[in-house]
Parts: sequence; structure tokens; C-alpha cells
Amino acid sequence: MIRKIITIDQEKCVGCGLCAKACQEGAIGLVNGKAQLLRDDYCDGLGNCLPVCPTSAIRFEQREAAAYNKTAAQEHKAASKAHENTLACGCPGSQARALKKSASASDKTPSSVEAPNVLSQLQQWPVQMKLVPVNAPYFDNASLLIAADCSAFAYGNFHEDFMKNNVTIIGCPKLDEEDYSEKLTAILNGNNIKNLTVVRMEVPCCSGLENAAKTALLNSGKIIPLKVVTLSVEGKIL
Repeated sequence: MIRKIITIDQEKCVGCGLCAKACQEGAIGLVNGKAQLLRDDYCDGLGNCLPVCPTSAIRFEQREAAAYNKTAAQEHKAASKAHENTLACGCPGSQARALKKSASASDKTPSSVEAPNVLSQLQQWPVQMKLVPVNAPYFDNASLLIAADCSAFAYGNFHEDFMKNNVTIIGCPKLDEEDYSEKLTAILNGNNIKNLTVVRMEVPCCSGLENAAKTALLNSGKIIPLKVVTLSVEGKIL
């Protein structure tokens, strides 16, 4: 039959997952980092996914398609519910999860023969900008740290001074060769972020990280405190 059904522009899709979350029928899934219509008969043609897409990658088209099958859609959604937090890359090691911390090093009795146990301040997984899901529960009411890949290696006390009590996502605009602003906009739009801190290196290419955060703030229309910290390659705060 000829009917109205969605189509997804793979070039525009950034894999944020907002459309999949908005689809009440489970018709959209993330495949190899991109949103895809899984089956024509899962799509009811109502378009709940259209308004949430931050890049306008979804539109309607009229074409030959199987009729909407409510029963099949409901069965599919129930079967895939256990995997709803799996990331776009499909890798089990990339599943979003919060990390619980044990007692801090300061709570332990120091030893004269053992090196101090310096605990990681990482609050969640994953941390890579390209992998982090925009609707992960740990973003709710979070202080967000957006850090350049190199910053933690340049600054010795990075965990304590920057990562502590923050949700951390990292990226390198030069290596990834992409504009992070779309992903960050989706994170800001879909969550209650309390404040933003950007830690970047002094090198020119790292300005892309700072610009992406500022653009995302502008695009989101939200008023969120933003702090930018620039580090020298010697590890000094400039």
C-alpha cells in the first residue's frame, strides 16, 4: 500500500537516540551509530520522532510500505526493552552505567610501605563524546565537564581538581573531525544540566571544543553557567 512513513537522512543523523526514545512503537533503532527505521510495519506514521531530532534528519515520505501492525510493534518493543540502554555502536562494553565509589583514600589508614591509593573520580561510563548516550540517567541534574582528550595527561591533578563530582565527557575536535555542538545541544535539551565546565588545551584546534559548548548553549536556549579553563602543554592553567 502507498502510505505516509518516515525516512531518515543518514548524512544528517548524529546518532543521538532522541528519535528512538520518542517513538512509542519502537520503530526506530540505532544501527552502527545511526538511527534507522527497523521495519515499515512498526511505524504508525504519526511522526512523534520528527520534532525531537536536533538536526532535522527525519521527514515524511509517501511510498509503498507495509501497513502499520500494532501487535507486531508492541511485541518488538517488549522484546527489546531489556536492551534500551545499549549504545549506538552496539558494543556491550559501551553500555551506559553509573560508577559507584568506595571509601576515599583519605578515609583509609596511611601506610608507610604502601603507595597512596588514589581513587578515580570518574562518575560514569562511557566518556567519549561520540559514544555517550544523550539521554543517560546520570545527566539528570549533573554538573558537566567537557574535556579535551589530552587535558588529563597534561594536568597531573585532573581527577581531583576537575572531574570530582562532575559527569565527564571527552573529545578531540581534530581527531574526530566533527562538530560536537549537535551532540551537546541534544544533551542540554534532554537533561537538566546545572553547569558546564570546558577544559581545553592551548593549541588552536582545541578551540573547537570550547566553540561547540558555546554553540550548544546558544542552540538550547538555556541559561547555564559556563566556565572555560585553558591548559598549557606543560600542564599549567593559563
